[in-house]
Amino acid sequence: MRNMIASTESSSFLPQISQHSPFPPKPTQRRNTTSHSKQIKCQKMYVPGFGEASPEAKAAKHLHDFFTYVAVRIVDAQLESYNTEAHAELQEFLETHPVNDGDKFCADLMRESSRHKALALRILEVRSAYCKNDFEWDNLKRLASQMVEERNTTLMRDYLSETILPTENDSS
Repeated sequence: MRNMIASTESSSFLPQISQHSPFPPKPTQRRNTTSHSKQIKCQKMYVPGFGEASPEAKAAKHLHDFFTYVAVRIVDAQLESYNTEAHAELQEFLETHPVNDGDKFCADLMRESSRHKALALRILEVRSAYCKNDFEWDNLKRLASQMVEERNTTLMRDYLSETILPTENDSS
C-alpha cells in the first residue's frame, strides 16, 4: 500500500514543491495542440434560437426602430407648429408607409422627393441625437427589471390563487 501511495505521489499532476524555494512553483499551462479554439467559460445563460444574433442584438434592433418612431413623432410635432405644409406631407407619407422598419421607412422617405429627403435627413438627425443624448438607458434597465419582477410575482400569485385556494363552487 505504501508503495502504491509513493508511486502515485511521484506521478501526480500536482506540481512538485522545491524545498529550496520559498515560493510555490508557477502553474504549468497545457497547450491545446488541436486546431480547435479555446472554449470560453461564461457565467451567463445560453439562449438558443437566436441564430447569429444575441438577444441583446435583437433588442437593439427593436430599439433602433423605436428610436426612428420617436424621431418621426418629434419631427412631426415640430413641423406642426412651424411648417404645416411639410407636416401634411409627412402625415400623408405615414398613411401609406409604416414605421415598423426604421431604416426602410427613412430610405423610402428619402426617395419620395427632394422635400421628403430633407424630412428623412431631419429624422435621421433627431434619431441619432435622441439615442445619444436623451434616451435614459439606466432608467430602461431599471424599469425592465422592475417590470419583470412585478409581472412574475403577479403571474405566480394568480396561479397560486387559482390552484391552491378553494373556490365557492368547490365548497358546495
